[in-house]
Amino acid sequence: MTVTAYIGLGANLDGPAAQVELAMDELARLPESRLAARSSLYASAPVGYAEQPDFINAVAALETRLSPRALLQAMLGIEHHHGRNRTFRNAPRTLDLDLLLYGDAHFHEENLTLPHPRMHKRAFVLLPLLEIAPDLVIPGHGRADLLLALCGEQSVRRYEPPLKVATGAV
Repeated sequence: MTVTAYIGLGANLDGPAAQVELAMDELARLPESRLAARSSLYASAPVGYAEQPDFINAVAALETRLSPRALLQAMLGIEHHHGRNRTFRNAPRTLDLDLLLYGDAHFHEENLTLPHPRMHKRAFVLLPLLEIAPDLVIPGHGRADLLLALCGEQSVRRYEPPLKVATGAV
């Protein structure tokens, strides 16, 4: 059976926009899975530990036959491939992949809670999620658009890559 899973992507080290773009490509190549939609990139201020660079965030919709646990393991492998080092909670990172939703699953197991336990409080998740799934309802929490309205003053904006300046003789 195919299920739609939503995955949050974030990075703030080593070319974060490129890290997120590469991870999107890697998600698209997972076995028994198809990248159904992807959001634009968004820039957001760090949450928790503030003394670090801003993050680049996005959300992917993946149609998959992988179980939630198998999908999580594949995501951890992608993080590892990108040099993810878990030094402390909310630390700067080369790549962070979060399994946000897996169909309408609502459960808690060791190292896996669905829906993601903090997604409904994070504008950097809800804004890109709403871009690709505007009518989404988060099991146990309600409509994503109403939840975004409760996120207050969290700083999230669409990412605009720096302009490349042409150099050379005139």
